[in-house]
Amino acid sequence: MQTKRIRALHGIIILLIIVTIISLTFAGAMGILYVQKVDEVSQLRGEKELVFTDQSVPVLSVDVENKATENPEPGMPNQETSASSESVTGAATAGVDSLGDADAATIATLMQSKEAEVEQSIKERMKALVTGEDGSPLKMLRSFFPENLIYSFEEEYVFAPVLEGVNKHNLLAENFQKTDEGLMQYVENGTVTSHKGIDVSKYQGDIDWAAVKEEGIEYAFIRLGLRGYESGKLVLDEFFDANMKGANSAGVGAGVYFFTQAITVEEAQEEAAFVIQNLANYNVSCPIVFDVERISGGKGRADKLTQEQRTDITIAFCEAVKNAGYTPMIYGNVVCFTRLLDMTRLNDYEKWYAFYDDYMYMPYDVSCWQYTEKGRVNGISNNVDLNISFKTW
Repeated sequence: MQTKRIRALHGIIILLIIVTIISLTFAGAMGILYVQKVDEVSQLRGEKELVFTDQSVPVLSVDVENKATENPEPGMPNQETSASSESVTGAATAGVDSLGDADAATIATLMQSKEAEVEQSIKERMKALVTGEDGSPLKMLRSFFPENLIYSFEEEYVFAPVLEGVNKHNLLAENFQKTDEGLMQYVENGTVTSHKGIDVSKYQGDIDWAAVKEEGIEYAFIRLGLRGYESGKLVLDEFFDANMKGANSAGVGAGVYFFTQAITVEEAQEEAAFVIQNLANYNVSCPIVFDVERISGGKGRADKLTQEQRTDITIAFCEAVKNAGYTPMIYGNVVCFTRLLDMTRLNDYEKWYAFYDDYMYMPYDVSCWQYTEKGRVNGISNNVDLNISFKTW
């Protein structure tokens, strides 16, 4: 019951924040429109007054000239002239007052029209963010709260602060481009600076690595193995040998990844030793990756680790790999990099980030981005994960 109340409170807070932002945006827009219309009205009034003045001067001039000789007292106004003057002034003033009423009505109409336009524009933008082809409520929230990493976790929206102590990348959102074939790339000054890669396991089956190479794939992360999420046993991927030999033979750069379920530092060191032992006969030019994902449904033996424990385990694996002469890397998604790991302690290791969308939602420094799990590559009969890296190894 308490959890439901907290979720409801979170929902109300988010709704209030969004309403506040919309209200401020609306008020600002109305203020700008009001100032613009006031300026326009002032200009119109000036022009109208000038027109009336130009029309009335000849009349007053004639009256003054005709009555000047009849008035022996300089400075004493002739009553007729005064009356005429007052009459014209009254007419002019009445004209301005009439214009003011008309302008006020016009302004009111314009304001109502602009209010409706602005409100509709805001609604359309929010609708596009939420219901567009690549839109979602998360995408809308992310656009409003750039100081947070926002994601859905166990039916709740999590607002994780972007940590100051974690290295940030300098990649520009506008430099990410998708080709007509749906391939992501990073382009600087007209030059593609990113590098195409894949990651594979037994689920891709037999692979024609020569065809993969011809497709322009520069590197591949090959699953070496895993620790059973229930049994805790170390298991070698049954296609590991074939994939390593095929990649080496075709000239595709090879790295490996291991899916961990270690629950102690000692088990992490055991996993590292298992990986290093099985790399002896292959050319490994790319990093060795520690995959720290959670098992969905709370079934993993490592799912109940604290952030500190999981970070200690990750460091133990990475240090063992580094001491063996390889480059360690950590694989994870937004949950891993905000909830499972203390990223302030992991600046020394490269990151491989999984996020399936047309934009890379991650401010932290990453070497590689896995942007889809539904890629198609010649030489592979099934879907395959596609990656771009921002460096070579």
